[in-house]
Amino acid sequence: MMLDKYLEYLQFEKRYSPHTITSYRKDLEDFSHFYLRTEASEDISGADKKVIRNFIVELSENQISKRSINRKLSSLRNFYLFLLKIGDIKVSPTEGISSLKFYAEKQIPISQEEMQTLSDSVLTGLHDILEKCIIEVLYQTGMRKAELCGLMFEGVNLDGNEVKVIGKGNKERFIPISVNLSDLLRSYLEIRKPDNEHKSYFFVNKKGKKLNEKFVYVVVNKYLSLVTTKEKRSPHILRHSFATHVLDNGAEISKVKKILGHSSLASTQVYTNANIEQLKKVFNQAHPRASKKEEL
Repeated sequence: MMLDKYLEYLQFEKRYSPHTITSYRKDLEDFSHFYLRTEASEDISGADKKVIRNFIVELSENQISKRSINRKLSSLRNFYLFLLKIGDIKVSPTEGISSLKFYAEKQIPISQEEMQTLSDSVLTGLHDILEKCIIEVLYQTGMRKAELCGLMFEGVNLDGNEVKVIGKGNKERFIPISVNLSDLLRSYLEIRKPDNEHKSYFFVNKKGKKLNEKFVYVVVNKYLSLVTTKEKRSPHILRHSFATHVLDNGAEISKVKKILGHSSLASTQVYTNANIEQLKKVFNQAHPRASKKEEL
């Protein structure tokens, strides 16, 4: 089946992560089910532009978010580009179909004060070292939850205070870590008991299995709920908070980009706009024409 051939191409030639491939599979299977239901065919290579548009309309009517619709459309675009590449089709049915316009929801980071409260009042006395590691690693490195779950044992250099992360597109990057975080990870190693199948992963659960992303989300949400009323309390918001806080404290944006594993500087620049109050404060303290009594 062409869909399976495409997914193999993503895995072995593009070297996409299992998480990314699962997302592509889900998007393309959703369209395949729609195509079978509306066109009585399983061969989505024969889809035309009208079918693609009808699919988008149905998703909208089912109140699927514009962000999710655009992701599914992107998956379809890439699939049909693959069919063009191997000569299976001559024209992509997605050609000329634009992504839906929407205003991205503003991500409000957890404040430095809230993270300090979490550290001082909650994590300091926490007996579950694994859960403490999850919070601290995500916040101190800015890595994604999938990268945390996939962190390899051999990629953690505690003597050198750095970790090797496998990011999107199977790209490697090295992230420096603090001495305190290295010490915390050493404490975790004393209780780490992986089974043979999962011993190559640094983090394992109490059953010795590789961590799953749902567990990581539950842990983060549980502890952030203790210190903030902000709606977003996910692993991604810790990544967002990491980037915002290090930039607020003077880190070079190019270095933050490298740590986060962004392919484009524009992706990192989003975080420079996250704290307008901080920018106002810097301006009023530093600019020679800024009034010390007035705010912007």
